[in-house]
Amino acid sequence: MSKSVKKGVSSLSFSMSRLYRAITTVRPSSFVVSALVVAVGIFLFGGGLYDLIVKPLPAVYYQGQFLFLYPQLSEQFISDSIVAMTLYAFGAIGLIMIYQSTKYVYKPRQAYMMLMMGIVLLLIAYIFLEESIRIKLGR
Repeated sequence: MSKSVKKGVSSLSFSMSRLYRAITTVRPSSFVVSALVVAVGIFLFGGGLYDLIVKPLPAVYYQGQFLFLYPQLSEQFISDSIVAMTLYAFGAIGLIMIYQSTKYVYKPRQAYMMLMMGIVLLLIAYIFLEESIRIKLGR
C-alpha cells in the first residue's frame, strides 16, 4: 500500500475511535434527564401507550355534538389522552413551581407568587381530572 492510503486508513480509524469515545462518554445534564423522565411519565399516565397499540378514533360526532371524552372508563378517544396529558403536565408544572418557590428566600414576593401559581395549576389539574372522570362515569 502506498503511504497516503495507509495514512488515510489510520486517520480514519483514529477519528472513528475518537467518535466512539465521545459518544460513549457523553453525560447529559440532570435537567434533560429529569425532563425526559417526566415527559415519558406524563405520556404513559395519559394513555399514550394505549393510543399507540389500539389506535382509537380521535373524537366522534354523535347526535349533533362532538364527543371528546369516551362515555365509559373502559375505552378512550385520542382526545381523552390529549386532555389527560395536558392536565398531568399542568400538575407537574405546578409541582415544579411549588418546589422552585422555596429557592427564593430573599425575594418573598416572588416566592409567594410562584407558590400561588403552582398551587393554582395543581388545583386546576386535579379539579379537571376529577371532572373528566365524572363525565366518563355518566354523572
